[in-house]
Amino acid sequence: MAQSGMTKARPRPLSPHLGIYRWGPHMMVSILNRMMGVGLATLGMALFTMGLMALALGPDAWAHFIGVMRAPVFLWLGRMLGMGLTFALFLHMLAGIRHFVMDIGAGFELKSNRTSAILTLLGAAALTLIVWAIILLGRR
Repeated sequence: MAQSGMTKARPRPLSPHLGIYRWGPHMMVSILNRMMGVGLATLGMALFTMGLMALALGPDAWAHFIGVMRAPVFLWLGRMLGMGLTFALFLHMLAGIRHFVMDIGAGFELKSNRTSAILTLLGAAALTLIVWAIILLGRR
């Protein structure tokens, strides 16, 4: 029997998805890079903009802004937020350097790719610790 102009659709192959791949540091850094970029663009810029607006409105507004940021309620929350934003900045920066190196054609081998991902994570953590050690210990 001949078909009447309509052919039976063949099943299309499914694209590999996250469940198929074995997770590694390179995948984690790629996802974290995007998350940190969004965090910096939203939360970091919101705080930065509020600070700039307070500066532009004069000394009283700036004093109020600093007073709110130094309030006991925000002391630990603010430090954690600052540490998170600092880590996000360093991770995003180091991941950008890593991607730049990959864009020029280097670092695609699995071993070097994983090594650069691990170094990106460790570097961001180390730089965050150094900056916050200077901030917290420099006050004494």
